[in-house]
Amino acid sequence: MADTAETTEPGGGPGTFAPRPGAAPLGRMIRAQAALETRLLLRNGEQLLLVIVIPTLLLTLFSSVDIVDTGDGDAVDFLAPGVLALAVLSTAFTGQAIATGFERRYGVLKRLGASPLPRWGLMTAKTCAVLVTEVLQIALLTAVALALGWSPHGNPATVALLLLLGTAAFSGLGLLMAGTLKAEVTLAAANLVFLLLLFGGGVIVPLSKFPGGVEAVLHLLPVAALSDGLRDVLRDGAGVPWSDLGVLAAWAVLGLGAAGRFFRWE
Repeated sequence: MADTAETTEPGGGPGTFAPRPGAAPLGRMIRAQAALETRLLLRNGEQLLLVIVIPTLLLTLFSSVDIVDTGDGDAVDFLAPGVLALAVLSTAFTGQAIATGFERRYGVLKRLGASPLPRWGLMTAKTCAVLVTEVLQIALLTAVALALGWSPHGNPATVALLLLLGTAAFSGLGLLMAGTLKAEVTLAAANLVFLLLLFGGGVIVPLSKFPGGVEAVLHLLPVAALSDGLRDVLRDGAGVPWSDLGVLAAWAVLGLGAAGRFFRWE
């Protein structure tokens, strides 16, 4: 990340480039790290399976085959918002927790922490990589859902707000797990949570199918709040789902606060 400059010092005539001592501008370092993180994620076959292949297959399969009773209307209108929430979960929580956990185990984070890029800059770059990946996911899943007959409604700004708060909540929880548990434990726990929330977070199976007491608890989960909020807006054309935004904001504050307090770099 060192900078270069044109010089006329002895031994080097006009037009000769030499290293300029010091770090590159902070913004350039963050952009370079974010681009590197994004390329590494998109080149990782396991990550692609998690963030692209599984959500796309679930959306296509359950929209085409009448396996789950999703209530009145087309199944894709119920499933598309839930799968968008699942995509955010897979990238911001599961994928980020596993990748960061193994970076911590192999000493990558320790070495990056000794570079001119500050630690908060590294976290910012990771967050930017997550957001870029989510944009690609949402674009692909939206195209697939539209091809399956999806008819979205609602305000795009409200949808964006839900997705951003969901990303903040899942990122905090993912970094908390990666920064406090061993890499192998993080790998197992993150995948287990993904599977449990896939079927118990209102993504594929409506929460109304669960007993009343269980349903009330499941509504407090971040993925349930995100999928319900997206469903209210995109399927029903509702306004701002304040209760779901409140649940996501609470998880975001708790997750990011705990990650900032307990995350261990080594």
